[in-house]
Amino acid sequence: MGIGNFERDTRPNSTASDHRYAVNLSPDWAVWGPNGGYVAAITLRAMCKSAALPRPAAFHCQFLKAGRFDAAEVVVERVRAGKRSEALRAKLVQDGEELVSASLWLTEDGMPGLEHEAAEAPDVRKPAHLKSFAEIFDNYADWYPYWRSVEARPSLPDLPTGPPIWQTWMRLNDPPAQFDQALAAARIVLWMDLGPWNAAAAPHPWPRRYLGPNLDLHVQFHRFAETDEWLLVDAAAPVARDGVIGTTLRLWSEGGELVASGGSMLFCRRNPNYEEELKRAQS
Repeated sequence: MGIGNFERDTRPNSTASDHRYAVNLSPDWAVWGPNGGYVAAITLRAMCKSAALPRPAAFHCQFLKAGRFDAAEVVVERVRAGKRSEALRAKLVQDGEELVSASLWLTEDGMPGLEHEAAEAPDVRKPAHLKSFAEIFDNYADWYPYWRSVEARPSLPDLPTGPPIWQTWMRLNDPPAQFDQALAAARIVLWMDLGPWNAAAAPHPWPRRYLGPNLDLHVQFHRFAETDEWLLVDAAAPVARDGVIGTTLRLWSEGGELVASGGSMLFCRRNPNYEEELKRAQS
């Protein structure tokens, strides 16, 4: 495993059947399995490829099963087709089992309508003035393969615990030579998926008795930031109770523009490695 190429590794390949796309889940994007944002990005790109209209507006997906690093298929269905808006749904399937269920609204580009901008970016340092996780943590080489494919620069100091927020600048280590709108939207989905667990885990010292995989992810696309190398993931997890954790998400450009907003619900499950990790923490 090496550095993942985001364009290649999320590319949907047309098949002989309409609105069916062959994909391959790359181990370069492994976390607990195929990363949720990665498989969501694959699904989104396939839906954009089937769409008649060009602009992704709102995306929602449910993560149903982790899957394997192997061949899979995205099946897309058009739900509604209007002159200025279009709704699609899709499922990512592997070995007959559904891994991701998704829906997507698209619109025309540059439609006239109400306009205002009242979003205020958080007051954090720019990535050029921050250290990366690779520079901060001595054990970075042992992190999941996903972290070799990206670079992350956190805005908050490295503390054992802190408030339930995560504000981190992200970029791809092997970026596409050029982004189209669908690929830029897929990158947004990849980054938005990172925030929920990292924000939820922040108040709780390692090792953690529970892990919190995402049940779902929803994203509203405000702009696409195709020329921006760095984007700031701004996530908060204000409430954790009854085994679920609610999160809110925003994504910002270096220029302080709100790129996307959304949220995710996390589901707590027992950490199978807790006892082993506790012994390491106490040694």
